[in-house]
Order: sequence, then C-alpha cells, then structure tokens
Amino acid sequence: MGKKTGIILVAFTLHLCMSFALCEYYSETLPFSPKQQVVTNLHFFFHDTLSGPEPSAVLIAKPHLTGEDSSSPTPFGSLMVMDDPLTLGPHPKSEQIGNARGMYVSSGKHVPTLTMYVDFGFTSGLFNGSSFTVFSRNPITEKERELAVVGGRGRFRMATGVAQLNTYSVNLTNGDAIVEYNVTLYHY
Repeated sequence: MGKKTGIILVAFTLHLCMSFALCEYYSETLPFSPKQQVVTNLHFFFHDTLSGPEPSAVLIAKPHLTGEDSSSPTPFGSLMVMDDPLTLGPHPKSEQIGNARGMYVSSGKHVPTLTMYVDFGFTSGLFNGSSFTVFSRNPITEKERELAVVGGRGRFRMATGVAQLNTYSVNLTNGDAIVEYNVTLYHY
C-alpha cells in the first residue's frame, strides 16, 4: 500500500468515525440555568357558542345514546372542536383579545364533566402571538373550578400554572356558555 493510499484510507476512516459520532439522536446533557421565573396574571372571558348560524364549537363525534342523556347538547362521549373568542368583558361584543382553540370531550358519565385540551392564544396587546395550554378535567356544573396549565409558547414559554374558572352564564338548553378566566402563569 502506497503512502497516498494510506493517507486516503486514514482520512476516510476518520471521516466515518466523525460521521457516526455526530449522528446521535441526543446531545451531551448540560446543566440548565434558566432566566428568572416570572408570574403573569390574566383575566378574560371565554365564549363557547354551540348554537346559531356561526357556532364557535361544533360536535365532531357523538355516541349513540337513548334516554335522558340523549337530550343534552354534549352527552357523555361527545367530542367537540372549538375556536372560541376570548374577550375583555362578558358581553359578546367586548374587545376580542384572542381565541381558545382545541377540543373537549364529555367525559363524566354521571356528573357533567369535560376533559379539555385547549390552546389559549392572544392576538393583541403585550402577549400578541403568545399562548398557554390547558389539559385538564373541567367539572362544568361547579360554578368555580380549577384547570391545570401545562405549557406555553412565545412570552409564556414553559408555562405552568392554574386557570380559575367561574361560570358567568350558561344556557342549559343549547349549551352556550360564557366563562370568566383568572389565570396565574409561571414562566421564563
């Protein structure tokens, strides 16, 4: 084997070794030192409209039920998708500051309960383009309840916290509801 062939073989071997070393699915684990955690408190109203010509929440799957459960707007096992407006006040014509987009399933067989996966995105003001996410059980017959905040993006990156809900109004016939949200977010 000549000198030139030997150099090429060594270079090729080094190239292969480096290629395999760089092809890992992870990087070295390093200590994390985040910025100072901050607390943000938010207050807004959530409008979930199931009725009318332009509902903000629609039924996408419904079980075949008979009996008293079948008359509910969201009987046990129903899956709803939503794009609900978030406003500064309880009136539907109040200034809109964002949207709650996601889905919820009617998950309480004997007690009306929703399990919600919702992204609360803001479209104006200081938090324009930011959102936080809720994934939690919502016992809708309780006037006041708490939902878990499990994440966020933008200014709410890595958010955790709690959303305290208070039913402002509800139409038991069609399911339309306005809910007051007081949210405490811990984020970086």
